[in-house]
Amino acid sequence: MKHLIDPTDLSVKEIDNIINLALNIIDNPDKYSEACKRKKLATLFFEPSTRTRLSFEAAMIELGGNVLGFSSADSSSATKGESVGDTVQVVGCYADIIAMRHPKEGAPMLASMVSPVPIINAGDGGHNHPTQTLTDLLTIKREKGNLSGFTIGLCGDLKFGRTVHSLIKALSRYENIKFILISPKELKVPDYIITEVFEKNNIEYREVTTMEEVMSELDIIYMTRVQKERFFNEADYVRLKDTYILDKSKLKDAKDTLSIMHPLPRVNEISTELDSDPRACYFRQALNGKYVRMALILTLLGVNV
Repeated sequence: MKHLIDPTDLSVKEIDNIINLALNIIDNPDKYSEACKRKKLATLFFEPSTRTRLSFEAAMIELGGNVLGFSSADSSSATKGESVGDTVQVVGCYADIIAMRHPKEGAPMLASMVSPVPIINAGDGGHNHPTQTLTDLLTIKREKGNLSGFTIGLCGDLKFGRTVHSLIKALSRYENIKFILISPKELKVPDYIITEVFEKNNIEYREVTTMEEVMSELDIIYMTRVQKERFFNEADYVRLKDTYILDKSKLKDAKDTLSIMHPLPRVNEISTELDSDPRACYFRQALNGKYVRMALILTLLGVNV
């Protein structure tokens, strides 16, 4: 039985197979409409979620399966002191597969050690969010046609952003990708990413402090929110916050083929004036999350169509 806890749980071949399956689902939705008939997905969300929970539920419904679960710890027996391990073993009696989000890092890993059914990590604290990474990879594949040979700018909170860390680790396994890291010095990518990913694998990267200085080079810009709460000093936040808001003026040197991505939710880091720009693909990205989760559910359940 296979679980998905960390993006590196999947080989490059397995990732490619999931992405190709998602592309086939997009092209042939009717073929998969009853693939999970009589199968049940449990969504155990111990903290709030919009896109991740609803996309998992939509994915299972579109595969012809059913969904059960809860959307906050307040509506589960966790409020009575039940452990994650006990919850998962009980829910595994009722469901065929579990998608779990938990505020504590490592909780889905612990759950996978006792679960009678496959566990999908739907986010554990600031640690991992592997299905967002699969969503990002499917989006890049659909927007660019491949997963190699491009320059990506990662912008905003690169220190605490789990989506950024997971995406860097995943893309580092593909060929000829150049990374440009755009952030204030206070929110630079952690040192372990530099040493264990970029330098260890001899991957080209550059660190800069403004998006304008590199915009003309980018094939993809992946935006994240610069969070006020991450700064020790409000004056620094006020000084930097507008630097990392993407608007029309900052795109004046951008390629016509640029793809603008964001894992969402957005606050103000991408101006709404860009929503009608064909290069903005963050809402298409959210839709891709449903398709890639459909493919992942089929893969982990071993369903062949």
